[in-house]
Amino acid sequence: MLFDLRGRGRQRTVKVIYLTLAILMGGGLVFFGIGGETSGGLFDAFSGTSDDGSERIERRITDAERTLRTDPDNVAARIQLVRGHAQLATFGEDRYNSTTGEYTEEGKAELRKAVQAWNALQERDPEPTDEVARAASIMVGAFASLNDLEGATQAQELVAQSRQSSGAYATLAQLAYQAGSTALGDRAADKAVELEDPDLRKSLRDQLDQLKTQAVGAAAAPTPTPESE
Repeated sequence: MLFDLRGRGRQRTVKVIYLTLAILMGGGLVFFGIGGETSGGLFDAFSGTSDDGSERIERRITDAERTLRTDPDNVAARIQLVRGHAQLATFGEDRYNSTTGEYTEEGKAELRKAVQAWNALQERDPEPTDEVARAASIMVGAFASLNDLEGATQAQELVAQSRQSSGAYATLAQLAYQAGSTALGDRAADKAVELEDPDLRKSLRDQLDQLKTQAVGAAAAPTPTPESE
C-alpha cells in the first residue's frame, strides 16, 4: 500500500498527493482543488457561480478585455480572464461532461484561452500576491487537463512558493517528477519534508521517494509498438 492513512496527521499530509494522482489520471472538476493547503483551485473558481450562469461569466470576461484595451498591465483584469475562461470550460455538456469528468474540444478551447491569459499575465512578471497564487492554483488543473505537465509544474511552483506548506511542496514534487524535472522534484520534496511535522517526516520522505521511483520508471519504460501490443 502506497500510503498509510491511519493517522489524522498523515491523512492531511498525503491528501493533496492523492488529488494530484487523480487529476493526472484524467480526473475532472472535483479534483481541481490541488495546489497545497489553500483555497483558490479550479474548483474554488466555480463556488458561487451556479446561480450566475455562463452569461455573467462572459460579461466579466468582456469587462476584463475592455479594461485591458486601455490598461494592458492591469493584473486584476488578467486574473479575471484566467478565472473566467477556466469557469466557462465547465458550463454545458458541449464543454464538459460531468459524468465522465472529461472536457470536450470546446471545453478544452476555453482552457487554452485561460492558458493564453495566464501566459500574458506571467509575461508582465506580476508581484507574487495571494490573488496571483490563486490564479496559479487554477492553472495547475487547467494545464493538467490539457496534458501539459510542464505548465502544471510551473504553476504549482508559484503556489508552493506563496503558501510555504508541506502539502503544496509535496504536490510540486509529484508534478515535477511526472514532468521529468527530477532536480526540481528533489528540491520540492526536501522542502516538503522540512515543512512537515517532525514525527511525519520519514513517512512523507518514503512516500515521495516512491513517487519519484514510479515516475522515473515510467519515463524509462519503452514505448509500446503496434507489434508488441
